[in-house]
Amino acid sequence: MIPVSDPPHASSGPDTAVDENRLEELIIEAQTALPVEMPALANRCASALGLDTALIYLVDLQQQLLIPLDEALEPLPVDRSSAGWAYRTVSPRVAETDDGLILWIPLVDGAERLGVLAVRTASLDKVRMRRSRMLAHLFAMLITSKRAYSDWLAARTRTATMRLPAEMLRAFLPPRTIGSSRCVSTAVLEPAYDIAGDSFDHSVVKNLLHTMILDAMGHDLNAGLTTSVAMAAARNARRGGADLADVVGSVDQALAQWLPDYFCTGVLCRLDAETGMLRWVNCGHHPPLLIRGERVLARALDSPPQPPIGLAGPLAPAARQVHEATLEPGDSVLLYTDGVVEARDADGAEFGLDRFTDFIIRSSSAGQRPAEVLRLLIHAILDYQCNQLRDDVTILLFEWRPQHR
Repeated sequence: MIPVSDPPHASSGPDTAVDENRLEELIIEAQTALPVEMPALANRCASALGLDTALIYLVDLQQQLLIPLDEALEPLPVDRSSAGWAYRTVSPRVAETDDGLILWIPLVDGAERLGVLAVRTASLDKVRMRRSRMLAHLFAMLITSKRAYSDWLAARTRTATMRLPAEMLRAFLPPRTIGSSRCVSTAVLEPAYDIAGDSFDHSVVKNLLHTMILDAMGHDLNAGLTTSVAMAAARNARRGGADLADVVGSVDQALAQWLPDYFCTGVLCRLDAETGMLRWVNCGHHPPLLIRGERVLARALDSPPQPPIGLAGPLAPAARQVHEATLEPGDSVLLYTDGVVEARDADGAEFGLDRFTDFIIRSSSAGQRPAEVLRLLIHAILDYQCNQLRDDVTILLFEWRPQHR
């Protein structure tokens, strides 16, 4: 297993001829290809680029397995394989075999990790490396465009039966990770197939990063419906140009009108990725945590309590208070729900806030990317509670990195 910087067997020899007409035909074909046809299409594209074969592996819903789109093949573990190393680090890796090399290349759409591409080749030089990367970029875009309407892709990346409340809620969820050159936001939630009351949202609009975390009352279809309506109302207001206070007001009104017997707690944030100005509204939820210089700044983002979202009548707030703070380059903000800190082991001991924040700080200090930090953390919480969560667990982490411009 070889991490790739300069590829082994690298040479600056003559470029291998490529049939550009054939490659153009394949790209046009890809636009109308069914998702189930992508394994064969990947091989034809690899051949047109002078490579041997190409296999697509997508990460499963819980980011534990890399599942091949070729149904005849077995999944690979994310934590114990060369393919998993490429996925975890978002870096290519080479494995030597008896009949050549396998180049594992991460499939990434923007900031979202989708899986890996396995490219087989007899030898590897700079030309083949570049073409392999091109192939990975092409199929990352294809997968992203086709999974929005393909039940086959959704089903292929599941390892258990999903309950109806989770199915409904997941239809509203954005990608796990989004970002730009200045900021990144990433989130995880469990139980993956039985989630109901928790949800998250994030979106980038020009220089603004919008994030939101919600925790609805109950754990049933009504809880999922509550957070789904809340997300739809927030997006509708955002897309109409509403400011932060009006976004929260729109969610209040939507829940009070359509689901008057239900409410949720939540935090909505808006980060100016150019200036570092953070604005947020806390509606009866745990305060956001600010991580700076490998420590949590105690109470830095605390604010006076406000009622949950969706209360009607005399309990409804007259106006939502918006709070402000200026982040420093490298700051991280952490949003989370009850199930994170209240997870208990077999002896009844809570996972706790200190263990939670210490895990994130240590993982980040070790050089893990934000999405990988949360993947490791959610698995640690599941292990702590023997995979039997008593409550939904949702975590959202966003970072301001202006020096990455």
